[in-house]
Amino acid sequence: MTERPCFMAISASTTSAHEIAADWLAVLVADTSEIQENVGQIDDVLGGVIRAAMDRGDFHAKPNELLTLYQTSGVAATNIVVVGLGAAAGCDMRGLRQGMLAGLRICCLQKEQSVAMIVDESISENISASQLAETFSDSVVAGPVDADVYKAEIKRHPFLSATLCLPSIDGIERALDTGATVGTACNVVKDLVNRTANDIYPQTFAACAAEIAEDCQLECVILDETHMAAEKMGALLAVARGSEKPPRIVKLMYKGAGSNDETIGIVGKGVTFDSGGYSIKPTDSMISMKADMAGAATALGVISAVATLKLPVNLSVYVGLVENMISGNAYRLGDVVTARNGTTIEIHNTDAEGRLVLADVLSYAVDDGVDAIIDLATLTGACVVALGEEITGVFSNSSALNDRITDAAAATGEFFWPMPMHKHFEPLLKSDVADCKNVGPRWGGAVTAAKFLEKFVGETPWVHLDIAGPAWADSGAAWQDSGGTASCVRTLIEVFRGK
Repeated sequence: MTERPCFMAISASTTSAHEIAADWLAVLVADTSEIQENVGQIDDVLGGVIRAAMDRGDFHAKPNELLTLYQTSGVAATNIVVVGLGAAAGCDMRGLRQGMLAGLRICCLQKEQSVAMIVDESISENISASQLAETFSDSVVAGPVDADVYKAEIKRHPFLSATLCLPSIDGIERALDTGATVGTACNVVKDLVNRTANDIYPQTFAACAAEIAEDCQLECVILDETHMAAEKMGALLAVARGSEKPPRIVKLMYKGAGSNDETIGIVGKGVTFDSGGYSIKPTDSMISMKADMAGAATALGVISAVATLKLPVNLSVYVGLVENMISGNAYRLGDVVTARNGTTIEIHNTDAEGRLVLADVLSYAVDDGVDAIIDLATLTGACVVALGEEITGVFSNSSALNDRITDAAAATGEFFWPMPMHKHFEPLLKSDVADCKNVGPRWGGAVTAAKFLEKFVGETPWVHLDIAGPAWADSGAAWQDSGGTASCVRTLIEVFRGK
């Protein structure tokens, strides 16, 4: 991975925002009948330009709406960007993060910029000062990183310094540090996902994981194809057969709790490129398939943050890394492969390869003795059809683990939605020649994929997160670029913070 230069300093201050010398002042405004006192002080110094813009209808404070004022006078900052948050009562963590990112991404279009930010105090009933500080720091670090990893001139640049204006800064330093760690983890994920398959393939991904393991003092084990054959991972190895790039499995271990405490396993799908195999994808569907390893990248980002924050948990990450390509050696429709746990699988679609990779890695994690498993996978287009592009589908055999994860998602503002796991889906995977097929019929495809995975976790509490929609953005928005989004990183870190 190519490291971009990082920020110099992130801080909080009780100094009045209009007195902070910076290249930019970002002012986040809620849609209320009157401008609140802390933002009103800024507007008074500016001669009422924000109120005037609202009165004229030039600015309505709608979510992520921007009003940019250059070369301002009366304040110490050179330029000002005013960002709408929408209705104060409806501003949650998602809205706050998007608003902060929308403003900050305007402020970092030039090199070596400094920024200060003040947030409308009317949202304080929903969002605490520590949440403000953590989200600010996260956004300062993650906001400038776009998908332009191969351009000679990147569009956005890291900040030299960033200051959040608050009425009190007691106890805020830890929140700022945490936010910077979370933002850095998101950047790890985005960088991996945005890189092309001739750059990130099983061996190079494994090398990146080993590098992060060394930096974060994690235990690291890498299995090559010889070890996988010894483990009888016939499903994963079948997918890998068509590529000249040999597969890898990476296991990373963080031990922040006692030996008798629970160990959570995260299993990540790491298909570094997915052509669909002989069930080949059309061009438009294949162009973004460098991102089919987003689950593995997310798992790597999460454990790096957990280790950096020194959270009191035990976490093991397992990622299965393959390319799904076409050759004379590629697996075929109608083949029967044997998974690690002995289940025989009839191949009805070579483009349903991710579940074959996960099958063997899930079985490996179960036998490794983890107490619960969370898997992450860009698994099915059917989940995107069901839930859209911004919602993660949640499938589970454990209501307690399901609640733990969805509660964390609600706290971070990410969209997760529980999906059914009824038994009547199981016969849809029956095969005449093997224990099961790797796909069911067209309808309910996200659920039948999850029911397939369930065959490989036994009685271990397990949650499957289908991130096919939210892991990748086809187009940009005010708060993010197109490409990898680092979806689920914040939620899973919150899971381990809350234990």
